[in-house]
Amino acid sequence: MTDLILHEYAPSGNCYKIRLTAAHLGVPLGRRDYDILTGETRSETFLRDVNANGRIPVLQIGDRFLPESNAACVWLAHGSALIPEDRFDHADMLRWMFWEQYNHEPNVATLRFWRAMIGEANLTDAQRAQIPARTAAAEAALTLMEDHLARADWFAGGRFTLADIALYAYTHVASEGGFDLARWPAVSAWLARVAAQPGHVAITA
Repeated sequence: MTDLILHEYAPSGNCYKIRLTAAHLGVPLGRRDYDILTGETRSETFLRDVNANGRIPVLQIGDRFLPESNAACVWLAHGSALIPEDRFDHADMLRWMFWEQYNHEPNVATLRFWRAMIGEANLTDAQRAQIPARTAAAEAALTLMEDHLARADWFAGGRFTLADIALYAYTHVASEGGFDLARWPAVSAWLARVAAQPGHVAITA
């Protein structure tokens, strides 16, 4: 396989899901870390050479660059057991991955970033004003997951797929954003199942 480099901020769940996908597949990744708190991904060099959108993660595949975490996971897992072959199950996996970026990550991940990395004392007034709405949206997302997982062990295709990896990344550290996961027992049990999968690595690895 072409040499792969992950341009990342290691504590990020979006970056972690790519590392976790690669770990499950036994695919080696080079890693290039950026400090997003000091604006390293907004530098002229990064915007020109890595991602004009100024964000990470970006998976570098030889001399090509693929932004967006879930796109990178799909590229890595192409043709593997992490992507269902059945047409409906494949689409269902993708809908959970789309949902993760639209409903889950903007709320669960943002509150974790604000509270655990920036610190509430350092938030702007505009950020503080968003906390109640983002908290309600995050709780709704976790409850939707709870309802699904009360009926099924996995999110798509009846087995462990990229949908589980994508949703695990920020859910398992949701407590850092102020959420008590004991409120969602089916989610907690699913987190344990994901962590027990062969090839699993921690976000700190």
